[in-house]
Amino acid sequence: MYISQGREEEFEVAFAEAAPIIASMKGYHWHQLQRCIEVKGKYLLLVQWETLEDHTTGFRGSPEYQTFRAKLYPFYDPAPTIEHFETAFANPND
Repeated sequence: MYISQGREEEFEVAFAEAAPIIASMKGYHWHQLQRCIEVKGKYLLLVQWETLEDHTTGFRGSPEYQTFRAKLYPFYDPAPTIEHFETAFANPND
């Protein structure tokens, strides 16, 4: 996802404030917000959910999502693409 130029620090503060919302949801396991080294303003948000539905209907259909969205969407340029992945290979030592 891309953040409006010059608003990266403000976005990271807002994300830290919004993170407890997503972390409190049913089916949530963990998340990471990663900042791209090569491209200023580019981020990757990884969230591990128990099921796809925990994200798509549980979180995204909740009042809490509206609060989460209101805190973060003003920073996006453009709105992020949401995709869902499953583990194809995991390090057996983790």
